[in-house]
Amino acid sequence: MIQYITWSFGPEMFTVFGITLRWYGFLFAMAFVAGYYITRRDVKRLGKDEKFMDSLLIYMLLGAIIGARLGHCFFYEPDYYLRNPIKILYTWEGGLASHGGAIGILFSLWLFSRKYKVKWLWIVDRISGVTALGGFFIRMGNLMNSEIIGTQTSVPWAFIFTAEDSVPRHPAQLYEAICYLIIFFFLRFIDKKHNFKAPNGYIVSWFLILVFGVRFFVEFIKEAQVGFEESMFLNMGQLLSVPFVLLGAGYLVYLHRKNLKQN
Repeated sequence: MIQYITWSFGPEMFTVFGITLRWYGFLFAMAFVAGYYITRRDVKRLGKDEKFMDSLLIYMLLGAIIGARLGHCFFYEPDYYLRNPIKILYTWEGGLASHGGAIGILFSLWLFSRKYKVKWLWIVDRISGVTALGGFFIRMGNLMNSEIIGTQTSVPWAFIFTAEDSVPRHPAQLYEAICYLIIFFFLRFIDKKHNFKAPNGYIVSWFLILVFGVRFFVEFIKEAQVGFEESMFLNMGQLLSVPFVLLGAGYLVYLHRKNLKQN
């Protein structure tokens, strides 16, 4: 008889002086802390100071949180939030969407690039790798919360999420987390291979293809996040991933053709 992995972790890490620290909040913060220090080292090598990085962190943090929240509200539950707009502010009730977070970050970096007079694609390239790393931390937070669970399966590494039911399921959060970590190292490799001077848009193009490509395929073994997805062949996460993959692939083709013309 197969011994499945019983997952009984709760969302709370510990409570001190009446303050409860939760896994998701801790790992979400770790995503930005790790990203900040890695990117700071990279941009310092390229002649930018700490003030530049401090501003970049603020722009990214606001873009990610606002974008992820609005993405959840309007991609997944638009009817509810249009009827109850004040609920958009109730972030403690949960509800963040990675696609919205990606759009929010891209927009905030566009504002950042205009203020600090740097090329938008250059700065987007600089944060692509650490964004993939951030995805790793966030999906691990989802795992600790026993949320975004996978479909039923009989594979030996199936998880039984006791907070949900007693059914063995794909640990979809863990699949994504591992893939994002591998993508982080791959993007770091190709960035260093080009001595951090790859054509603007090259790194983020690979990021879009790989991260949202992974998201597209993992969605096939996830439970539906909202009711209307149950009748869809491709769910909302997949439909939102396709444009990002096409954008990344299209820009890589453009860069390749541009390089051929120059040579």
